[in-house]
Order: sequence, then structure tokens, then C-alpha cells
Amino acid sequence: MVVKAASLLAAEGAGNPLIPHTYELVVGIFAFLVVFLVVGRMLVPRIQKTLAERTDAIEGGIKRAEEAQAQAQELQRQYAANLEEARREAARLREDAREQAAQIKVELREEAQAEARRLVEAAHVQIEADRQAAFAQLRTEIGRLSTELAGRIVGESLEDEARQSRIVDRFLDELESSNAQAVR
Repeated sequence: MVVKAASLLAAEGAGNPLIPHTYELVVGIFAFLVVFLVVGRMLVPRIQKTLAERTDAIEGGIKRAEEAQAQAQELQRQYAANLEEARREAARLREDAREQAAQIKVELREEAQAEARRLVEAAHVQIEADRQAAFAQLRTEIGRLSTELAGRIVGESLEDEARQSRIVDRFLDELESSNAQAVR
């Protein structure tokens, strides 16, 4: 029917070349309405749906990025807090170690001093024992030599041991008392 209308219009005559023929207008309008309906009913909803999905994806991406950034900032804050806590703990441990080292040093010094005192006291005791032993040995030797010398001077034997011991002891006591008076 459209084709018949177009052929009738073409037969009517040629008019102004700038003014389209009526059949061209009818066919153009019909084609425009078909395209408009197809695009309006099928393509526009799909395009709008795609645009809405993209908008949601972009906005969702932005929200997710903001949430991720907030989480990252929270994790960074926690990390900084944990790091600061670890630094404080390390400083406390270092200070404790210094205090323990100082305490151990003091204890070792005290033990060394006590050991030194014990060794000095033991040395004094040993020296005193050695002095007493040497004194006793000297006393015996002096007594023997004195008795022998006195026996030679007197010309008689002083072999009686008890008598010899008394004489030597008395002689040494007198010698010690004279030395004590001389020192004063």
C-alpha cells in the first residue's frame, strides 16, 4: 500500500526539487516511527540498564575503595600502636637487663670480697700457725744449743731433760721480757 501511494505521487508530476514528494514523506515518517519504536522499546531500556549497572559499579567501587582505605588506615594505626608498644617493651627489657647486670655485678663483687677476706684470714691463720711452729722449733733448737753451750762452759753435762727444759724456758722468758721492755 505504501508502495502504491509512492508510485501515484511520483506520477503526478515533478515539482520543486527542494520539496520532497509526499510518498517520500510518508515512507520517511513510517520508517522513523519504526526505528523510534524499536530504539525506544528495546535499546533505550538496555542502555539505561547498562548505565545504571556502571553507575552502581563505580559508586560501589568508590565505596569499597573508601572502606579499604579506612581499613588500611585502621591497620596502620594498629601497627603504629603495636610498634610503639614493642619499643616500650624493648626499652623496659633493656632497663631490666641493665638493672639485673648491675645487681649481678654487685653480688659478684661482694662474693669476691668475701672470698678475698676468707683467703686473707686463712693466710693469716696459716702464717700464725707457721710462726708458732717456727717459734716452737726455734725454742727447741735454742734450748738444745744453749744447754750444750752451758754444758761446755760449766763443764758438766746437762743431760737431764726436765732440768734442761726448765732452764731453757726460764732463759727464753727472761729474753722475751727484756725485748718487750726494750720495745716500750
